[in-house]
Amino acid sequence: MFLDTLAERCRNQPDKLALQFIGGPPVSYGELAAAVDRSADYLLSLGIEPGDRVAAQLPKCLPFIYFHLAAMRIGAVFLPLNPAYPPSELRYFLSDSGARLLIADAADQMRLDPIMDELPEHQKTVYIHKPQESGVNWLEDRSSIRGRPLPRDPHQTAMMLYTSGTTSRPKGALITHGNLSANIASLHEAWGWRAEDALLHVLPIFHVHGLVVALHGALHAGATAILCPAFDAAQILDLLRSRRFSVFMAVPTMHRRLYQQAGDHRIDLSHMRLMTSGSDRLPDDLFFGYQRTFNMTLLERYGMTETGMNLSNPLHGERRVGSVGMPLPGVSARIVDPETDAALPDGAVGEVQIKGAHVFKRYWRQPEKTAEAFSADGWLRTGDMGLREPDGYFTLKGRAKDLIITGGLNVYPPEVELALMEHPAVAACAVIGCPDEEWGEQVTAVIIPQAGATVDEAAICAFCREQLAAYKAPRRVILADDFPRNALGKVQKAKLREALCG
Repeated sequence: MFLDTLAERCRNQPDKLALQFIGGPPVSYGELAAAVDRSADYLLSLGIEPGDRVAAQLPKCLPFIYFHLAAMRIGAVFLPLNPAYPPSELRYFLSDSGARLLIADAADQMRLDPIMDELPEHQKTVYIHKPQESGVNWLEDRSSIRGRPLPRDPHQTAMMLYTSGTTSRPKGALITHGNLSANIASLHEAWGWRAEDALLHVLPIFHVHGLVVALHGALHAGATAILCPAFDAAQILDLLRSRRFSVFMAVPTMHRRLYQQAGDHRIDLSHMRLMTSGSDRLPDDLFFGYQRTFNMTLLERYGMTETGMNLSNPLHGERRVGSVGMPLPGVSARIVDPETDAALPDGAVGEVQIKGAHVFKRYWRQPEKTAEAFSADGWLRTGDMGLREPDGYFTLKGRAKDLIITGGLNVYPPEVELALMEHPAVAACAVIGCPDEEWGEQVTAVIIPQAGATVDEAAICAFCREQLAAYKAPRRVILADDFPRNALGKVQKAKLREALCG
């Protein structure tokens, strides 16, 4: 499994560079193993036991990585949380998960202490001072974990990743050690990961793309990951030109900024072995623009929180514009009628369904949602619509659910609508995603005002930012007298998008 492979890398190449933040100290594979052992000992000293949830809300930093690996090392369940989550959202995640421990930035202590006071006494908080500068010098030198066997049961839960629902509160997807290992092994084969690779890591590490696909991928291969705490297009483009790196993964918003940064200049990045795009559809103009400007064809792929990666364009072969490629090794995919789960022929649009050892175990404490997520014969219902071409390539055609993807991050309208309805000037609302060149989609609130009320767009957006993570808050507010509705009175968002977004 993944932890076994990582342990082997640490034993066999202890002096090789494993991780380094730009401007920070280098961490060899031997040093990584020691730091994870010490972090694991620290968790044990706090009473963390196998199966306990360990939550972390930290910036992108070494302590986050150490605690992530350490929690899994002792059989606990790691729960990464977006640093942008405001107190109201964080309260829900900690309460719903029953996390025994929250690891957080000491700079956030005044904001977080009131939340922790509302939670059960057994839930603890550890604050990390200046996590961007910390290694493991804030830990005591412990060694009891060394020699302890790694988790061996592939069905044991390794991570809990929250994914929002379109009609309910966010759901905790339980990802097992077997799920992680199956997905990383599949990507290792499909993308040709090798120990000589150097990954330029620019993604956040609180979700599956940056944490599992990118970081786990590099560590599984025994490669080197150079991490950027934040995305700066000028800096990243200079680093890509330096020929120090062979692998780069980003979302379309990041690729768009790199493309714009290059301007009219032609910059040859053909030395890069692999440059991927994911978490949202890659616009056609950006696909061809990269070819012209960077002499590079981006590799687009398709994944989701519950599975990691499912489909990918080939490393060697045609990387088809607009397509997310073919099933990865060990993954099965099919197109079905979403009402009956009956298989559809090539070329017909239906729901994409997935099966494989990488598919998550279940949703935490939501058996009904788990049952709804799977067909009678065990296929995962993704909620994404698409088609399979006769030669095996899959193309996505939209989302059956009203998910909005902005900057590579998922936003589910009901969550935003609940926040909007708390505003006294809002009588009714509908949240949709409108196309946006930079962000992919722009969160747009369509509002019916209360009688006699004045709706101020800036005030509405600011109000939502107080209730939600900033990326979920509307960037645009449109006033309406009514919404298009079906015979049952349900808002028809497809018609709303068509009328307002083109």
